[in-house]
Amino acid sequence: MKKLLTAFLVLLFAAPLFAQTADEGYSRPLADVLQSIEKQFHIQFKYDKKMIDGKQLQGADWRIRPWSLEKTLQAVLSPFDYTYVMDHGKYKVKAYEYARTTDEEGKEFLDYLKTLYNDKDSWEKRKAELKSCMREALRFPALVPAKPDSKVILTPKRKYDGYTVENFAIETLPSVYVCGSIYKPLKMKGKCPVMLNPNGHFGDGRYRADQQKRCAMEARMGIIAADWDLFAWGESLLQFDGTMHRISAAQSIQTLNTTRVLDYLLTMKEADPKRVGITGGSGGGSMTMLVSAIDDRITLSIPVVMLSSHFNGGCPCESGMPTHLCGNRTNNAEVAAMFAPKPLLAITDGGDWSSTVPTLEYPFLQRTYGFYGAESQVEDTHFPAEGHDYGFSKRKAMYEFVAKHFGLNINVLKDASGAFDESKVTIEKEPQMYAFGPKGENLPANAIKGKEALMAMLKKVGF
Repeated sequence: MKKLLTAFLVLLFAAPLFAQTADEGYSRPLADVLQSIEKQFHIQFKYDKKMIDGKQLQGADWRIRPWSLEKTLQAVLSPFDYTYVMDHGKYKVKAYEYARTTDEEGKEFLDYLKTLYNDKDSWEKRKAELKSCMREALRFPALVPAKPDSKVILTPKRKYDGYTVENFAIETLPSVYVCGSIYKPLKMKGKCPVMLNPNGHFGDGRYRADQQKRCAMEARMGIIAADWDLFAWGESLLQFDGTMHRISAAQSIQTLNTTRVLDYLLTMKEADPKRVGITGGSGGGSMTMLVSAIDDRITLSIPVVMLSSHFNGGCPCESGMPTHLCGNRTNNAEVAAMFAPKPLLAITDGGDWSSTVPTLEYPFLQRTYGFYGAESQVEDTHFPAEGHDYGFSKRKAMYEFVAKHFGLNINVLKDASGAFDESKVTIEKEPQMYAFGPKGENLPANAIKGKEALMAMLKKVGF
């Protein structure tokens, strides 16, 4: 009897797994649990220690599913509202993001959407529902009637090799301005296509060299092209500090800015309303897909490094308003599909969330375009070895697609050897591109400043 008692006591105190009881919740430090998962599944975690230290996980060992790493991570991280992404071969633990899921969930999402429509009629019904809801989600019924009557502010033109540039400022909401630049062909003959170039979250904003090259090359090809600042970026900082870029209303304001820029461009007698394109990278790609879906004036769309079924854009300026909750949930692949049957080129790469497009989102787009017998109107140019940018190779793909569908002479952009040549583009310094002067000295007197003034104005117009 004494030997049995001794053996029981050894088991009780030597095996920590069984030292806990259900009453204690089988609690273990989260850091210890993650170490156990690393050993069991032969992986590595990456995380901010502040997120993990001091956290206790109830029912810890019961949450580990030895047959599924994915289900294990979901069970272990979800109690803390954490999730994970792959980061250079490691599983990075991070706070839950409403705009981002996994590749696998993206596939499940698209498979679900396919059950909602199987032909043109059922898809058109779904598309109409989404379009109406998105405009409501952006509060456009309230914002659109508030268009001010002020004239567009224009600076003198600068003439370069084959194109001109002038800066503009448009009052898109009462006392709120958007500033940008218009690039035009040096010699305009007949009607010219129009191209919108919404900016993304790249360093130096719209003033960076690759953005200037893109717009200037479009103009040299015969297009009236425009780009403009993100809300609370660039000259918008004269009115609102950078923190305001991440308020939910930024998505509505930026979408309205895009439509107001197009309103202005189409007032030009040289503009061809039958050839209206839009292209942007990253956050500009999000804007490209959204505006293409809700504004029937767009006739050609090129979202760059942004198309995805599992990422809707991490900035509130892309997904802060409930546009992706429309139709009992949608995603950017379906938003892009709303452009069918008009010409759409997705430009994607292997270094970000658009890496799955060739095998996942592009077939979904082809299916939707197939409802119209228009599969040839949608393309994907994929750069598996490239990353998240609107680099030279991606611009070349855009130039070719635009020239083909707008009936333009692509050869004017090439050198004697037949290679694309951007060397004739003059890269301006940032102050040259300001609409309100080098120091903002020409900011209109009625311009409001700060978050409180903006919120009061939005409330006044019914936002």
